[in-house]
Amino acid sequence: MLLTTGQAADELGCAATTFRRLVQAGVLPGLSRRGNRVMVPLEVVQALRDRRLAPLHQLPVREIAVLRVDVAKPALEGDDRDWIGYAAHLSADDLLKSLRGWWRCDAASVAAGGVLPVTLSGYVVAVLTGLDTWDMEGGRHAFPDAVLAGHVTDLARPTTRLHATDVEPREVAGLLLGTRLISHSGGAIAYARTS
Repeated sequence: MLLTTGQAADELGCAATTFRRLVQAGVLPGLSRRGNRVMVPLEVVQALRDRRLAPLHQLPVREIAVLRVDVAKPALEGDDRDWIGYAAHLSADDLLKSLRGWWRCDAASVAAGGVLPVTLSGYVVAVLTGLDTWDMEGGRHAFPDAVLAGHVTDLARPTTRLHATDVEPREVAGLLLGTRLISHSGGAIAYARTS
Protein backbone atom coordinates (compact mmCIF):
# COMPACT_ATOMS: atom_id res chain seq x y z
CA MET A 1 0.00 0.00 0.00
CA LEU A 2 1.27 3.47 -0.89
CA LEU A 3 0.50 6.70 0.93
CA THR A 4 0.76 10.30 -0.20
CA THR A 5 3.07 12.52 1.83
CA GLY A 6 0.00 14.09 3.45
CA GLN A 7 -1.38 10.69 4.46
CA ALA A 8 2.06 9.64 5.75
CA ALA A 9 2.28 12.83 7.83
CA ASP A 10 -1.20 12.18 9.26
CA GLU A 11 -0.16 8.63 10.18
CA LEU A 12 2.89 10.02 12.02
CA GLY A 13 1.01 12.91 13.60
CA CYS A 14 3.22 15.59 12.07
CA ALA A 15 2.84 18.38 9.55
CA ALA A 16 3.15 17.49 5.87
CA THR A 17 6.08 19.94 5.55
CA THR A 18 7.87 18.11 8.37
CA PHE A 19 7.46 14.77 6.59
CA ARG A 20 8.48 16.24 3.22
CA ARG A 21 11.85 17.19 4.72
CA LEU A 22 12.58 13.48 5.19
CA VAL A 23 11.60 12.83 1.58
CA GLN A 24 13.77 15.69 0.29
CA ALA A 25 16.75 14.60 2.42
CA GLY A 26 16.77 11.20 0.71
CA VAL A 27 16.49 9.08 3.88
CA LEU A 28 13.33 7.17 2.92
CA PRO A 29 13.50 4.10 0.64
CA GLY A 30 10.97 2.85 -1.88
CA LEU A 31 9.47 6.20 -2.87
CA SER A 32 7.62 6.42 -6.18
CA ARG A 33 5.87 9.14 -8.13
CA ARG A 34 2.35 9.40 -9.45
CA GLY A 35 2.33 12.56 -11.51
CA ASN A 36 3.62 15.26 -9.18
CA ARG A 37 2.77 13.26 -6.03
CA VAL A 38 5.39 11.38 -4.05
CA MET A 39 4.09 8.03 -2.80
CA VAL A 40 5.51 6.38 0.31
CA PRO A 41 5.24 2.66 1.17
CA LEU A 42 3.09 2.06 4.25
CA GLU A 43 5.82 -0.12 5.80
CA VAL A 44 8.26 2.82 5.66
CA VAL A 45 5.78 5.04 7.51
CA GLN A 46 5.14 2.28 10.06
CA ALA A 47 8.90 1.88 10.63
CA LEU A 48 9.19 5.62 11.30
CA ARG A 49 6.19 5.55 13.61
CA ASP A 50 7.65 2.65 15.59
CA ARG A 51 11.18 4.07 15.79
CA ARG A 52 12.40 4.07 19.40
CA LEU A 53 13.10 7.24 21.34
CA ALA A 54 16.75 8.23 21.74
CA PRO A 55 18.05 6.49 24.91
CA LEU A 56 19.46 9.69 26.36
CA HIS A 57 19.41 8.16 29.84
CA GLN A 58 22.42 6.06 28.78
CA LEU A 59 24.60 9.14 28.30
CA PRO A 60 26.86 10.07 31.26
CA VAL A 61 25.76 13.73 31.36
CA ARG A 62 22.68 15.56 32.62
CA GLU A 63 21.98 17.55 29.47
CA ILE A 64 22.98 17.58 25.81
CA ALA A 65 22.54 20.07 23.02
CA VAL A 66 20.62 19.05 19.90
CA LEU A 67 21.29 20.58 16.49
CA ARG A 68 18.06 20.89 14.51
CA VAL A 69 18.69 21.18 10.77
CA ASP A 70 16.80 21.50 7.53
CA VAL A 71 17.32 19.70 4.23
CA ALA A 72 20.66 20.56 2.60
CA LYS A 73 20.60 23.61 0.38
CA PRO A 74 23.44 25.21 -1.58
CA ALA A 75 25.52 27.55 0.57
CA LEU A 76 25.73 31.23 -0.21
CA GLU A 77 28.50 32.46 -2.45
CA GLY A 78 31.65 33.13 -0.45
CA ASP A 79 30.85 30.48 2.16
CA ASP A 80 33.63 27.92 2.76
CA ARG A 81 31.24 25.03 2.16
CA ASP A 82 29.02 23.89 -0.69
CA TRP A 83 25.95 22.90 1.36
CA ILE A 84 24.12 23.88 4.54
CA GLY A 85 21.92 21.24 6.18
CA TYR A 86 21.46 17.48 5.83
CA ALA A 87 21.08 15.17 2.84
CA ALA A 88 21.88 11.46 2.69
CA HIS A 89 23.69 11.78 -0.66
CA LEU A 90 26.41 14.10 0.70
CA SER A 91 29.88 12.65 1.27
CA ALA A 92 31.10 12.48 4.87
CA ASP A 93 33.39 15.48 4.27
CA ASP A 94 30.64 17.59 2.69
CA LEU A 95 28.21 16.56 5.40
CA LEU A 96 30.58 17.57 8.18
CA LYS A 97 31.13 20.95 6.53
CA SER A 98 27.40 21.43 5.96
CA LEU A 99 26.61 20.75 9.63
CA ARG A 100 29.31 22.98 11.07
CA GLY A 101 27.82 26.38 11.49
CA TRP A 102 27.70 29.47 13.56
CA TRP A 103 24.94 29.07 16.16
CA ARG A 104 23.58 31.08 19.04
CA CYS A 105 24.16 28.70 21.92
CA ASP A 106 25.82 28.18 25.27
CA ALA A 107 29.08 26.79 23.86
CA ALA A 108 30.27 25.49 27.24
CA SER A 109 27.03 23.49 27.62
CA VAL A 110 27.37 22.07 24.11
CA ALA A 111 30.96 21.03 24.88
CA ALA A 112 30.02 19.59 28.29
CA GLY A 113 27.49 17.29 26.65
CA GLY A 114 30.29 15.75 24.59
CA VAL A 115 27.97 14.82 21.75
CA LEU A 116 25.72 16.79 19.42
CA PRO A 117 22.90 14.77 17.85
CA VAL A 118 21.74 16.32 14.59
CA THR A 119 18.00 15.98 13.99
CA LEU A 120 15.89 16.39 10.90
CA SER A 121 12.12 16.35 11.46
CA GLY A 122 12.66 14.83 14.92
CA TYR A 123 14.94 11.92 13.88
CA VAL A 124 18.66 11.71 14.64
CA VAL A 125 20.34 11.72 11.22
CA ALA A 126 23.92 12.51 12.27
CA VAL A 127 26.08 12.73 15.38
CA LEU A 128 28.90 15.21 15.94
CA THR A 129 31.63 14.82 18.56
CA GLY A 130 34.93 16.65 19.19
CA LEU A 131 33.20 19.70 20.61
CA ASP A 132 35.83 20.68 23.20
CA THR A 133 36.92 23.91 21.51
CA TRP A 134 34.90 26.67 19.93
CA ASP A 135 35.21 30.03 18.23
CA MET A 136 32.94 32.99 18.86
CA GLU A 137 31.92 35.75 16.48
CA GLY A 138 29.08 38.21 16.92
CA GLY A 139 27.35 36.15 19.62
CA ARG A 140 27.46 32.96 17.55
CA HIS A 141 29.67 29.93 18.12
CA ALA A 142 31.34 27.38 15.85
CA PHE A 143 33.11 24.14 16.76
CA PRO A 144 36.03 23.88 14.29
CA ASP A 145 37.28 20.52 15.61
CA ALA A 146 33.88 18.80 15.39
CA VAL A 147 33.98 15.25 14.03
CA LEU A 148 31.21 13.48 12.14
CA ALA A 149 30.90 10.30 14.24
CA GLY A 150 28.23 8.88 11.93
CA HIS A 151 25.15 9.55 9.84
CA VAL A 152 22.01 7.86 8.51
CA THR A 153 21.38 7.00 4.87
CA ASP A 154 18.04 5.21 5.41
CA LEU A 155 15.70 5.93 8.33
CA ALA A 156 13.28 3.07 7.70
CA ARG A 157 15.75 0.24 8.40
CA PRO A 158 17.82 2.28 9.73
CA THR A 159 21.08 2.17 7.76
CA THR A 160 23.99 4.07 9.27
CA ARG A 161 27.56 4.93 8.37
CA LEU A 162 30.00 5.26 11.27
CA HIS A 163 33.03 7.48 10.67
CA ALA A 164 34.61 7.90 14.11
CA THR A 165 37.72 5.84 14.66
CA ASP A 166 37.61 5.96 18.47
CA VAL A 167 35.39 3.45 20.26
CA GLU A 168 33.37 5.85 22.44
CA PRO A 169 32.17 8.19 19.64
CA ARG A 170 31.30 5.14 17.49
CA GLU A 171 29.25 3.65 20.33
CA VAL A 172 27.42 6.93 21.00
CA ALA A 173 26.68 7.36 17.30
CA GLY A 174 25.41 3.77 17.12
CA LEU A 175 23.21 4.41 20.14
CA LEU A 176 21.58 7.58 18.78
CA LEU A 177 21.45 7.32 14.98
CA GLY A 178 18.01 6.64 13.57
CA THR A 179 16.19 7.26 16.86
CA ARG A 180 13.47 9.84 17.52
CA LEU A 181 14.55 12.90 19.47
CA ILE A 182 11.98 15.65 19.71
CA SER A 183 13.31 19.01 20.86
CA HIS A 184 11.83 22.48 20.94
CA SER A 185 13.72 25.72 20.46
CA GLY A 186 13.45 29.00 18.64
CA GLY A 187 16.85 28.41 17.06
CA ALA A 188 19.04 25.72 15.59
CA ILE A 189 20.32 24.56 18.99
CA ALA A 190 17.97 23.05 21.56
CA TYR A 191 18.82 21.34 24.85
CA ALA A 192 17.55 18.00 26.10
CA ARG A 193 17.69 16.53 29.61
CA THR A 194 19.07 13.00 29.69
CA SER A 195 17.31 11.91 32.87
